[in-house]
Amino acid sequence: MKTNPGRFFEDYRIGEVIRHAVPRTVSGGERALYHALYPARGALYSSDEFARACGLPQSPVDDLIAFHVVFGKTVPDISLNAVANLGYAEGRWLAPVWPGDSLRSESTVIGLKENSNGKSGNVYVRTRGINQRGEVVLEYVRWVMVRKNRADAPSPDAVVPDLQKVVPAADLVIPEGVDFSGYDFTLAGEPHRWGDYAVGEKIDHVDGVTIEEAEHMLATRLWQNTAKVHFDATFREDGKRLIYGGHVISMARALSFNGLANAQMIVALNGGAHANPCFSGDTVKAWSEVLDKAETAAPGVGAIRLRLVAVKQGAAPFALKGEDGKYAPEVLLDLDYWALMPI
Repeated sequence: MKTNPGRFFEDYRIGEVIRHAVPRTVSGGERALYHALYPARGALYSSDEFARACGLPQSPVDDLIAFHVVFGKTVPDISLNAVANLGYAEGRWLAPVWPGDSLRSESTVIGLKENSNGKSGNVYVRTRGINQRGEVVLEYVRWVMVRKNRADAPSPDAVVPDLQKVVPAADLVIPEGVDFSGYDFTLAGEPHRWGDYAVGEKIDHVDGVTIEEAEHMLATRLWQNTAKVHFDATFREDGKRLIYGGHVISMARALSFNGLANAQMIVALNGGAHANPCFSGDTVKAWSEVLDKAETAAPGVGAIRLRLVAVKQGAAPFALKGEDGKYAPEVLLDLDYWALMPI
């Protein structure tokens, strides 16, 4: 058989290294389309001159473009037959991605656990994005619920990796040359600096965007994500195409500009959960909570740890979890990340 039906849960082995197909050279085209799909206005990713004033040779590719490109490469081997993408941990951006860089992806299977229903199991992988010079620019762990092809397939011994709940501030990689000591707050769009935010503070980002079928389909194709649940309306019992979780991440991150315009560079992904499915017609809004702050050795640069929560219409203010500890049904995304901000 020459066609690829995708891997099923019983096809994975602990320690297996998967080199994913089809490297991709990124350019200003990805940036322009990214900024068309999402209300992204981060100054560092919009202007070469602004980036140079911050110590970089030019404007890098948006952090989440790099993430989506690396993630998309993995889908045919990891999540083509996924029920759901469950979570993330230990993510770090290790080097900027510049227009003209070519990215490829490689994943190592680090955990397997069959579900009690015997029809699916969770697959844990550590993925690395590698550029044309062999440099790792991004790494993260994610776990996915994947269907079994045969219910009677033998179950592997359960291995669930012990993952860090938070990337330590000392392990954050600050891109070489970054210097916010002469940061232009007027051009960036807001006056609020690292010292203006307090741990425990919550920020309602106010704005909302209604998800449209055409835009999410374009975004999913842009990142070459081939997961069946995003394209094939017959693949789900409800007949709906599931919105790619990365689309929700980028939408929420872009909406967070209103209140966090100076959280310029994502440097770590501590954890994340796609709490409930998102479908076309849902209106996405977002709020953030400041979880931690840390100084860095880079001039004028502080690190801020943020919880970014995306919700849909009908959510109560700052909705997250109910008394039962489960996510409220209106919560779509719960993302924990570190970003760089001028002090």
